[in-house]
Amino acid sequence: MGKTFAEKILGKKAGKPVVPGEIVEVKPDIAMSHDNTAAISKTFKEIGVARIDDPDRHVIVLDHCVPAANDKFAQNHKDIRAFVQEQGIKHFYDINRGICHQVLPEEGFALPGYLMVGSDSHTTTYGAFGALATGIGRSEMAVIFATGKIWLRVPETMKIIVKGALPQGVSSKDVMLKIMGDLSADGGLYKSVWFTGPAIDAMSVASRMVLTNMAVEFGAKNGYMEPDAKTLAFLKDRARAPFEVVKSDADAEFESVVEFDVSDLEPMIACPHTVDNVKPIGAVKGTKVDQIFFGSCTNARIEDFEIVAGVLKGKKVHPSCRMIVIPASQPIFLEALAKGYIQILAEAGATIVNSGCGPCMGNHEGILAPGERVLSTSNRNFKGRFGCKDAEVYLSSPLIAAVSALTGEISDFRDLL
Repeated sequence: MGKTFAEKILGKKAGKPVVPGEIVEVKPDIAMSHDNTAAISKTFKEIGVARIDDPDRHVIVLDHCVPAANDKFAQNHKDIRAFVQEQGIKHFYDINRGICHQVLPEEGFALPGYLMVGSDSHTTTYGAFGALATGIGRSEMAVIFATGKIWLRVPETMKIIVKGALPQGVSSKDVMLKIMGDLSADGGLYKSVWFTGPAIDAMSVASRMVLTNMAVEFGAKNGYMEPDAKTLAFLKDRARAPFEVVKSDADAEFESVVEFDVSDLEPMIACPHTVDNVKPIGAVKGTKVDQIFFGSCTNARIEDFEIVAGVLKGKKVHPSCRMIVIPASQPIFLEALAKGYIQILAEAGATIVNSGCGPCMGNHEGILAPGERVLSTSNRNFKGRFGCKDAEVYLSSPLIAAVSALTGEISDFRDLL
């Protein structure tokens, strides 16, 4: 019997053949942390080890509240900068670089065949590049600081085959919302989820990142695609080290195989307060919104800016709602600026904010008031996600967010464009 992608990578790291359900001790290739590094460093020091096992293995990105919203966040950043200097961590990105899950691929850390962990649930994003990438806890990261190692359970594999060709204007975000709505928020619990099929092959690298980013939203341990020519082209001038593409064997055993045909897929909306409360747009069309959020590690890349700017060019954001725009990284901001997208959005009345996570988890730069609604291109809509447990969060694609910004209510681009 052949081996799956996850079994191969974890087996290589463990130095022996492994099977699903087995607990293995492994050394990740890359370990990422962000603003939570200050808390992790305190736990690390309690372990009693003076020096990090391998500083070059670690990447630290400040992104969750940048610039600092208050003195508490400022002290947190100060503590991290001191720890980085003390430990000789070279791969440190301060408040001017962007969201960690965009920064690591841009900087060439997310590579095929790599085992990557991060003290953030959306570390699964890096699976779009053929890495086995998963989120871990702060205490687990502290142990990696001290020993370089972690225990992981070898996951079973779910194969999701996405067939057909997407209708014009329907995106990978709609595909992922459809998958979660059908499979539920725990439908992929602790599974290694392989996204494959003609619709995946046709997607850009940025579009694929949406699916792996949100794989954790239906419980997956990791999500991934097999690298192809598009992946390798993205990595050509970025990869920081040699890598090996790892694929499941033809006779590998999968726990389940699920097929989706997206040929007739409609725009999808995740409604409050769970990511699997997904409805076709016709069911929620006309719902008034107070804010549009175009940003996050899910959808704020240059292809998304092109779409949103194309909708808003020469038009105005509806006076009854506000629009917050946060590019996923500084390079994306600069490219959007050079292409005129930033000016188009600013002239339309959007508020452009520096790259970072901002309001997504309720830190700053777009917090909601009680009773307000936001339509967001992000990945979560739990109560309190935009800083207020008495507000409502709806999730959509950038295109739906853009057309809704013009009307002040959830709108279908097929009715307006």
